[in-house]
Amino acid sequence: MARGEELKFGCVVRGGASYVSKQGSVYAPGVSAETAGSKVVFLGIVTLPPGGRTSAHYHEYHESAFYFMSGEEVELCTGEQLEHQERACPGDYLFIPAKVPHVAVNRGNTPAVFVGVRNEPTAQESVVMLPELDALVP
Repeated sequence: MARGEELKFGCVVRGGASYVSKQGSVYAPGVSAETAGSKVVFLGIVTLPPGGRTSAHYHEYHESAFYFMSGEEVELCTGEQLEHQERACPGDYLFIPAKVPHVAVNRGNTPAVFVGVRNEPTAQESVVMLPELDALVP
């Protein structure tokens, strides 16, 4: 399906090729503008390798939600100075509002795998990188 093409029926989506996002995690799009012509939603698999982390960033206009499918433990740091830290384990859900700075760190020895959804069709439209905050999360 070409981006911008109007879908007139529902469809089974085989998914798109994985890519490394601007923020550093691996995205495997399932439903997106590229795979299904979505206009408002991204749904896919997001993976952080063992010991991996995202770079500090926020999403200007979009909310993000994740279901932690497998792995061991991920630390989610949020807030203006990434001062709010929580540990997530498989079975947990994570929610990040628009404009909230955040970093996710895989503290485990296995890949952390999430089902992720965002109310933007490409998952990269409004990413704002915050390199000045990266050193705040070891």
